[in-house]
Amino acid sequence: MPLSEQEQRLLDEMERHLMSNDTDVVSAPSRALSYRNIVLGSILVLAGLGALVVGVSIGFNTGVLGIAIGVIGFLLMVGGVIFAVTPTRGAAVTPPRAAKQRGPRTSGSSFMDRMNDRWDRRREGP
Repeated sequence: MPLSEQEQRLLDEMERHLMSNDTDVVSAPSRALSYRNIVLGSILVLAGLGALVVGVSIGFNTGVLGIAIGVIGFLLMVGGVIFAVTPTRGAAVTPPRAAKQRGPRTSGSSFMDRMNDRWDRRREGP
């Protein structure tokens, strides 16, 4: 089913708006996650899960001690998840694309960099 004129105009307007704001999306700083943080966070989550299970299992016999161990296990799990998804402080932030030089690329540039440059040249026109 073809689009009506109004729908086609709206689609064209959205496409122009997306194209003009696309550089904002590309230049947004990325959040670099550390493999070390993910592994340590996962270990904390597993330790917290183990403490939670131990707390529940001994909670029936001891009462308050079991509840305390269960709460500590839950806090370990939450802390592990937060630690795993927090980006590192020394994460390299890529500069905005507008600040990069437009000179010829070296042979060591990545595939995505070359494709982005080709896309930018195509959008700028001849």
